[in-house]
Amino acid sequence: MNTFPRLDREIDELAAISAHPAPAVTRVLFSAEDLAARQWLTAKAKEAGFHARSDPAGNLFIRWEGEEPCLPAVATGSHTDAIPNAGKYDGVVGVLGGLEAMRQLKEGGHAPKRSIELIMFTAEEPTRFGIGCLGSRLMSGSTSPDEARALRDPDGRSLDELREAAGCRGDLGAVKVPSLAYTAFLELHIEQGPLLEAGQLDIGIVEKIAAPSAFRLLLKGAGGHAGAVLMKDRHDAFLAAAEIALLVERAALESGSPDTVGTCGLVEVKPGAINSIPCDVKMEVDLRDTNRETRDKALAKIAEGTREICRRRGIEIDWQVINQDPPAICEPTLVALVENKAKAAGLASRRMVSRAYHDSLFMARICPTAMIFIPCHKGYSHRPDEYSSPAAIAKGVEVLKECLKELSMR
Repeated sequence: MNTFPRLDREIDELAAISAHPAPAVTRVLFSAEDLAARQWLTAKAKEAGFHARSDPAGNLFIRWEGEEPCLPAVATGSHTDAIPNAGKYDGVVGVLGGLEAMRQLKEGGHAPKRSIELIMFTAEEPTRFGIGCLGSRLMSGSTSPDEARALRDPDGRSLDELREAAGCRGDLGAVKVPSLAYTAFLELHIEQGPLLEAGQLDIGIVEKIAAPSAFRLLLKGAGGHAGAVLMKDRHDAFLAAAEIALLVERAALESGSPDTVGTCGLVEVKPGAINSIPCDVKMEVDLRDTNRETRDKALAKIAEGTREICRRRGIEIDWQVINQDPPAICEPTLVALVENKAKAAGLASRRMVSRAYHDSLFMARICPTAMIFIPCHKGYSHRPDEYSSPAAIAKGVEVLKECLKELSMR
């Protein structure tokens, strides 16, 4: 199967729009790099003869008008924002690969009945506001405009302040997608895991997408001199946090589901001195599964155990829910379509779950949704050595192209 040199070149061009030098990529929402990337992508879309527009949240829509534009469109897409020191393929393959699929169809003479729309979702990564998939959350109504307006970044700046400075003006209520806007959504993405590469498979066909329950714990103990306060008299907030971290691990391991995973990814300890007893801890926990019932049982176990740990250690606790989203089941007819197109192209595939969550999780609340995975080297992602070969990307784009072609004629 041929590769797409234009696409490979554009992946490198976009990677160069970064706050950190190659091979690292950093593009945080509404940073100078993010805004430059949006302008670059818009120019590419217009060069291809497509119409581009943004909504008040900064979601970018690149539309190829169909012969019957009143019909619900077929959509594809992903994101181009990147966490600090990330790689150049996460999200980007779905955006630029979607653009290439549309260009290949157009250049091949395809005349779609339904419009085909490529979406570059705003803020899939949680870097700026601590919550992922902000654009698709607003599009699906999963996050309300008032909830979004209440968000603040680490410097105290609001979403309204940042989006308006970026030129994304208008009522956030207008971001929610009308019913029947789309007939289907397909997202092309690197696997971010090792299974496809290990199995020498070309395509992963996602049937389920795991969803996280994320929460923040503010633990307040009692500080004191490390040498003067005896062990039996201490209320060490960090030791409580350490117990809670082990509790999260235990709850995930004992959930009964192989897809339950728990991560304590952030722990901030104060006062942060070697000779001072920790008095305050902020920790953030991510617990996810493809099965909501299993995940929520593990969450309840963590909540009960946390209360007991804090009671025993004399620690005050403030439990704050960041988000608690339901998992998504991909549309069986779309899963079958991807499978059939992969088979027709002579590609080896398997059905699988996505343990990372994506904008597809929220698009599934809007319209029938499925995902196409391609292998990445050793499953590496969110790091500079993230890599997917031109051949692997081309196979994913080919399957996406053929799916869009069929869906746009239904």
